[in-house]
Amino acid sequence: MNLIAMSVTPRSSRAVVLVKALPQPSRTYGETVCCAGVTVEGQWKRLFPVRFRHLQGDSSFSRWDWVKFSYRPPTRDKRCESCHVYEDSITIDGHLPPDERTRLLSPLITGSAKEAMALGRTLTLIRPRNTKFVAKRKSAADLAEERAAFKLAARQTSIFDKELAELQPSPFDFRFEFDDDDGRHNYQNGDWETHAMFWRWCAEYGEAGTLSRMRAVYDDDYPRKGMVFALGNQAKRPQTWQLLGVIRLDEVTQPDLFS
Repeated sequence: MNLIAMSVTPRSSRAVVLVKALPQPSRTYGETVCCAGVTVEGQWKRLFPVRFRHLQGDSSFSRWDWVKFSYRPPTRDKRCESCHVYEDSITIDGHLPPDERTRLLSPLITGSAKEAMALGRTLTLIRPRNTKFVAKRKSAADLAEERAAFKLAARQTSIFDKELAELQPSPFDFRFEFDDDDGRHNYQNGDWETHAMFWRWCAEYGEAGTLSRMRAVYDDDYPRKGMVFALGNQAKRPQTWQLLGVIRLDEVTQPDLFS
């Protein structure tokens, strides 16, 4: 048991969930998900480790859910937004309605990851421009390696955990090409909801039909209605930023001067 963790008084917080990144195999925790949200005061909170598929009932949250949780400062992760979450403390505490989302999140939008880093942030939202959704088929070797990693992670559970089916990685590397204030980028898409969309639609439309529909969503529908990317940097390589979430968010409209 970690003696440092035992000596720290747990803190509590409440945040609306914006990010559920792809599950990652972990030698310590099995299968974990990095999640992130924002408090009502507009402060980022990075929640880790969360074994999301083990959560049940009032703990199994979705994007836009408000969650309450207890946490302590991480021992190795020095990023200011990071929280080592006590998994059994997570509870859903409401849902952020669509008409309140832009007001809460607009102040968190920066022009680029570079600007966010200059402001001392390790999480940010950006409005990407000229986006292009890319789906590149993974090699058989890469896919086999991913399956093996998730198979091993599924076995790393305690006697108190329910047994989970092995997570099936998607056969495509989903990416976005886009512009921001720092230039043109090509980021791997680490948003779990994108991969869930792929598997959900594949059962109904087949692989080719699914990819066509996903391009329509990400290249047309979302950009036309308003879209932001949630970006976060890596703890060990803070100069390296990742695309963690693809979020539908209305643009800020000019207030009516006569209202």
